[in-house]
Amino acid sequence: MTVRDLKIPGDRHPEKARRADSAPQPKKPDWIRVKAPTSEGYKATRDIMREHKLVTVCEEAGCPNVGECWSQGHATMMIMGEICTRGCTFCNVATGRPDALDVFEPGRVADAVKKLGLNHVVITSVDRDDVDDGGAAHFAQTIRAVRRQSPGTTIEILTPDFLRAKPGSLEIVVEARPDVFNHNLETVPGLYPEVRPGARYFHSLRLLQRVKELDPSMFTKSGIMVGLGEDKQGVHQVMDDMRAADIDFLTIGQYLQPTNKHHAVDRFVTPEEFASYEKAARGKGFLMVSATPLTRSSYHAGDDFAQLRAARLARLGA
Repeated sequence: MTVRDLKIPGDRHPEKARRADSAPQPKKPDWIRVKAPTSEGYKATRDIMREHKLVTVCEEAGCPNVGECWSQGHATMMIMGEICTRGCTFCNVATGRPDALDVFEPGRVADAVKKLGLNHVVITSVDRDDVDDGGAAHFAQTIRAVRRQSPGTTIEILTPDFLRAKPGSLEIVVEARPDVFNHNLETVPGLYPEVRPGARYFHSLRLLQRVKELDPSMFTKSGIMVGLGEDKQGVHQVMDDMRAADIDFLTIGQYLQPTNKHHAVDRFVTPEEFASYEKAARGKGFLMVSATPLTRSSYHAGDDFAQLRAARLARLGA
């Protein structure tokens, strides 16, 4: 039996091995560059993650904000392993057949949240199409474990689409009552066959709409990347679709290409264009919008949640 080494690109992304190399990513403009993480806070957060044998999307997806977030003790926990059953062309998370779910993982996540003293935690996962409920029960167990150990911590989840899960799986997650339910649409529908081939745009949209039907008080959130080849009209159409599904919070960030086997960067979107997207989104009625080149789903999530809650109260008061 050959043992995979996930540090080797060919082992990490076997599904991309036969893809033709895309053009190398263009040189990053000044507004997209970040410093390498070196702070003591970063190292302390890293050590807690290692101690509890936890995976983070910060590392697995190569997030450019890892230095800033970890230096403040913020990390996005990635549950259900480090191997995904999907092979999206934008994503740097490893693809393949995952190991069995770890029944002790929810407790380890809760321990780490308590040790880090988090006021707000983001919990995401790989796709687990190999599990009959898509990992819904595991999400619910993790939410409950964090609630028991850190009752004052608000919980944001970033879930897969449960496309191949048995009926009732979404309800299991919603019943655990996370404070924010996030599921990313990732891109415009016309790019799904290339960028997100294992997913369905309108299924993901309906998933978020269904969350609001099950619990109208729950905040919903979704995000897309730009620079994949979409046009402005397509981005505005996604905004309209999200508002029709009553999504509260929109994030828009710049796509960065992990390797030459991944989807190519079409262009680097300017900060001015991001500002125009934010202005348009607020005009369409989102409670909260984060649209910058370095925006990621969980970037500044705690501060954003406080603003999200305040925005709802202000709107209800009005």
